Amino acid sequence: MAAESLLDVIGATPSVWLDRLVTNRGLEGRILAKLDYLNPGFSKKDRAAKGIIEMAEAERALHPGQTVVELTSGNMGTGLAIVCGLKGYPFVAVMSRGNSMERARMMTALGAEVVLVDQLPGSVVGQVSGGDLAEVDRIAQQIVSERGAFRADQFHHAGNAQAHFETTGPEMWAESGGTLTAFVDFAGSGGTYAGTVRALKTFSSNLKGFVVEPTGARALAGEDVTAAAHPIQGGGYVMETLKFMKDAPVDGYVHVSGEAARMTTRALAREEGIFGGFSAGANVAAALDLLKGPMQGGVIGIVICDSGLKYLSTDLWD
Repeated sequence: MAAESLLDVIGATPSVWLDRLVTNRGLEGRILAKLDYLNPGFSKKDRAAKGIIEMAEAERALHPGQTVVELTSGNMGTGLAIVCGLKGYPFVAVMSRGNSMERARMMTALGAEVVLVDQLPGSVVGQVSGGDLAEVDRIAQQIVSERGAFRADQFHHAGNAQAHFETTGPEMWAESGGTLTAFVDFAGSGGTYAGTVRALKTFSSNLKGFVVEPTGARALAGEDVTAAAHPIQGGGYVMETLKFMKDAPVDGYVHVSGEAARMTTRALAREEGIFGGFSAGANVAAALDLLKGPMQGGVIGIVICDSGLKYLSTDLWD
């Protein structure tokens, strides 16, 4: 039966076992990949966008025809462009010029107004720092004030993590046949990790949750930051605290270098036919590292966060 609108096909993405990647490296265990790059906006953020807007509507915090504003690395903005467009809310995406331009073009094509913010002096294109994100946030707040807009606020709005608690976690558990022993996720807003791991732990209290951060930028792990710049877009912003992570159960932290994320993303495409982005590679690299060590023989769940199509202008596929 056909869906009534694109809103009805967000989520319920398929999962696949990455057995080739695991066995090709002589490892024991399995990795289950949730293919959220197959969402309508080509990323997991479609779930959060729908969750935030629908919760805001239910709470009457968002009024008919009101403008919605959000800072984004591109994925949340794409999800919001779709959801807001279908529901009749004008949407303004505020994004750093350090993010790939494919994302800005996609949001514009979907009807969003895109405001690009210059990076701070000394910043590198393709490497968005916490300082760059703070400047994007400042501009987003300014636009909200000027237009009387609703701020989607993916770093704080409960609809983000709740969407993953209600959908991503239960879907992964069912698709694994109830065999998952760990969940691993690269930290952006923290909503995917927090919501998913909480859901999974309701099915198995022994399941382990691991947070992935870039090498040299392990602020959430409580380490000194020695290399804040990295190419893994959409996270690793060197924030010591994230709202969703404050009470989320964390059993360990894993670090992945930009080069390891890049090479694993390429291997994922060649060996499994999955054309993901940088953070997908980071998640797979972290899972492979865990199978080499503390989770040897385990069954690890990850999310393929977005599509490699969003990185064609970067060095990911050079």
